[in-house]
Amino acid sequence: MELFVRFCDRLAVACGVASGLLMIVSTLLVLAEIFVRTAFSKTLYITEEYSGYMMAAMTFLALAYTLKDKGHIRMTFLHTIAKGRAKVMVDIFAFCVGAVFCAVLTYTTADFFWDAVMTKSRSMSISQTYMAIPQFFMPFGTLVMTLQFFAEIFRSVLLLRSGKVDDVEAESNLLGR
Repeated sequence: MELFVRFCDRLAVACGVASGLLMIVSTLLVLAEIFVRTAFSKTLYITEEYSGYMMAAMTFLALAYTLKDKGHIRMTFLHTIAKGRAKVMVDIFAFCVGAVFCAVLTYTTADFFWDAVMTKSRSMSISQTYMAIPQFFMPFGTLVMTLQFFAEIFRSVLLLRSGKVDDVEAESNLLGR
């Protein structure tokens, strides 16, 4: 179980780094468009389209990293009431709900991606981008987030098994902290 948790954490960090790199590439593309328009009164034609693709890829790639780093919006009402073991059980329940939701989302986005692969659909812009390429990041990102939810469930179970559940440790160790 610990090996799986470490693998998922590393995969989430790698996806987070890839998301950051895409942000840099997108920024450079926009800056290049500004330079070309200003200096040469021309356009690159692909800036808006590819920046949108990269924005979607950044979002889906960063999902698992954000979960691991405790960055998603959380309702902490039950955390203020529950103590120790009960708090961990609330987290396990929430992680299970999140895992089921993300698994369904992974299936749905994979179907969307596979449809683009089978129909060989292309964008309607001048670039004629093969749509399966940018759509790949949706099922991949949600799959990694699903795995990260399972890693968080296992991390919580390991915490329960260790018997070292107290308020401070439960809050700091869950969700990758």
